[in-house]
Amino acid sequence: MKRFNLALKLLWRDSRSGELTLLLLALLIAVSSSTAISLFADRLHRTMTVQAAEFLAGDLVVAAPALIAEVWLTKAGELGLSRSQTSEFASVLLENNEMLLASIKSVSGGYPLRGKLKTSDAESQDETVVAQGPEAGSTWVDKRILPALHLKIGDTLTVGEKALTISRVLSYEPDKRGDFYSFSPRVMINQSDLAATGVIQPGSHVRYAFQFSGDEQALATFKDWLKPQLNPSQKMLDIHEDRPELGSALQRAERYLGLSSIVVILIAGVAIAMATRRYTERHFNATAILRCLGCKQAEIIWLYGLQFLVLGLVASGVGCGLGWLAQFGLFELLKSLLPQELASPSWLAVFFGLITGLAILLGFALPPLLRLQKVSPLRVLRRDLEPLPTSGWLIYGLALAIIGGLIWRYTEDPKMTSIILGVGTLALFGLGTAIYGLLLLARKLLPKMGLNWRFGLQGLLRNSEASVSQILAFSITLTAMALSFSVRSDLIDNWQQQLPEQAPNHFALNILPERQKAFQDELQQAQIASSRFYPVVRGRLVTINNEAVQGRVSKDSQGEGATQRELSLTWAVQLPDDNKTVEGDAWQAAPSGLVSVEQKLAESLKIKLGDQLTFTVGSAQFSAKVANIRSVQWDTMRPNFYMIFSPGTLDNFPTMYMTSFYLADSQKNLLNTLLKKYPAITILEVDQILKQFKMILTQLTKAINLLLYFALAAGFTVLFAAVYATLDQRIYEGALMRTLGARRGFLRATHVIEFGLLGILAGILAALASEAILYALYTRVMHIDYHPSFQLWGALPTIGAATVGLAGYWGVRQVVRQPPLQVLRR
Repeated sequence: MKRFNLALKLLWRDSRSGELTLLLLALLIAVSSSTAISLFADRLHRTMTVQAAEFLAGDLVVAAPALIAEVWLTKAGELGLSRSQTSEFASVLLENNEMLLASIKSVSGGYPLRGKLKTSDAESQDETVVAQGPEAGSTWVDKRILPALHLKIGDTLTVGEKALTISRVLSYEPDKRGDFYSFSPRVMINQSDLAATGVIQPGSHVRYAFQFSGDEQALATFKDWLKPQLNPSQKMLDIHEDRPELGSALQRAERYLGLSSIVVILIAGVAIAMATRRYTERHFNATAILRCLGCKQAEIIWLYGLQFLVLGLVASGVGCGLGWLAQFGLFELLKSLLPQELASPSWLAVFFGLITGLAILLGFALPPLLRLQKVSPLRVLRRDLEPLPTSGWLIYGLALAIIGGLIWRYTEDPKMTSIILGVGTLALFGLGTAIYGLLLLARKLLPKMGLNWRFGLQGLLRNSEASVSQILAFSITLTAMALSFSVRSDLIDNWQQQLPEQAPNHFALNILPERQKAFQDELQQAQIASSRFYPVVRGRLVTINNEAVQGRVSKDSQGEGATQRELSLTWAVQLPDDNKTVEGDAWQAAPSGLVSVEQKLAESLKIKLGDQLTFTVGSAQFSAKVANIRSVQWDTMRPNFYMIFSPGTLDNFPTMYMTSFYLADSQKNLLNTLLKKYPAITILEVDQILKQFKMILTQLTKAINLLLYFALAAGFTVLFAAVYATLDQRIYEGALMRTLGARRGFLRATHVIEFGLLGILAGILAALASEAILYALYTRVMHIDYHPSFQLWGALPTIGAATVGLAGYWGVRQVVRQPPLQVLRR
């Protein structure tokens, strides 16, 4: 207790003297950021777990692209399970000369088995909770549909060929998910009316879901009996093992927010390390006295370690409170992507934030703190006797371990964690080396500079290690901010500008084979230019050379996206003009059983020429040999495919056709005529999809920006930590220069120049890094032409010079206020 009391007294004395203010501030920022993300992720996971049955609309669900076997339903009945069925598909509604793409959902009696539906009438805002869907002959619609089609309650809405009466406004359905269907306004109909619409034909893209509920033992028996019979295109969702997805946008939001918080932690960690280093250096003399009084090395570490433990607990506790408030902001920014009812915040997630804070403090503060145990008692007599520096392996190893653990927690992917750590370490090392090289080159310019500029640049060169750390921290922060704002606006705008003039802006899907020629003639008569008509079969890739495709998939890769869903498969005598073979030869009058694979997918799944690929279409399977690998220009807005087969390979499967075409705004009314003639056809307006994508991207970048403001604050703590680390030296040098005749204005000018140059260098590196990342996004991800952004090259160095210059000047303002005689006497 005596040691504990002594530690608290020393901590209180240091806190009053301002020694640990920066360390406390950096830790607060890091803990606030990590706690906000921890609470955000935890609430999402617990929402999915606690309300899983409601989100599934049942205890057990089988999702499939086609109807399931009747014997499965019979088996469920024998076990006493209740069951219901839903079917979802996209269709265009035409009423009062208005057109609207909607998501149609047919529901059977008993739906939903779990959860409730909510409806209202057009005049009242009060919701009514109901246990079943609409009756036969009636429909419930999303509120958006009424003004869009100039309809009201009681009017008739025609779905395909079936006229239905609008009886209610649908405001909530338990199993609505964050995917393409949820973006379009909903129309819910009774299953008994589905056949009369005439919309669903062989080969139509429909998502079926079969819900089951009942006794837990009966469900387990049914699951064990059913699971071996599922084919790769069918998926079972169980409330105990699977959580329904909120959509890939929301999943990735959680991951990106987590990785963004690690940027904050990394920058704040640098500030913590710098502040701790100054703290230890200023305590060398006091430690030497303690050693003379009999304190052992272990007792020294215990004494100072206890102070940091108390400091970490206090700072982490306050940071957890700030993170608690920040996570409410995240949920507000993403509220349109989230379920209506969310789980309450968990104290366990807050505890994780507390542990994260202590881990950060341990990883970044312990290495410089360990120097105190190496202080020699002789330092009482010889002030120049400094302890040996801590091993570099310990300094960087602890920090990498902490950062690596946090990255793994947010990605849950060891391979991605290794890649991020490896590439990030190399990038930091490369940028640090480049900065150091620039500073060495700048040294040669000193003789040619004026006096103010010479002294300002010498301030950077004299503390080169601290300067490199500061420039790196601000470069990372400015890069993250620039990318966030660019992605939200510039990438989407540039993508639209890169599209070919009069690029197709409508896709026609689900064209019946017997109506394909008539539809094509209709477009030609209306002088609408269309792309080639492609036959489409919906199928799933399941094995490569008899190896399950999941064994070759890495998380969030192009291969994962292509293997977790059905693909649109087609065949062609000749490959499309904008597809170029990069391996193998394009076939000419090739036999059946060959397939051409898109290049990026082939790289992701390690597919090579001659590999045997196996696909499922419904319950049937077939195989094809890889004849060539081709590149695809995805930005043409024409139909493109991962897999193109030789003629004859897909002859035994039901086929639909698709094409794309361009319509000017003045020609939009032609769609009404076409859709009345061909009600089974689905028209997708790409303009609307781009707007929806932009809305989601805007919301996600707003949430990420919230964390980047933490990163900006952390960057300033790095700057102030570095400033205060050299403050004693600056005060002494300032006193000497004023003794030799330097004026206060001269010293202020050199400080502004020094920190302005630091900001300019950070801005230049940030612009370089931003352009490199944008280049990769343009050429590797979005596949559009890259054009340098001159605004970045002008804005980032200017912002860096202004913010860092002012902050640095404020940090060292007391240098010119110290009386020279008083400083020299000390």
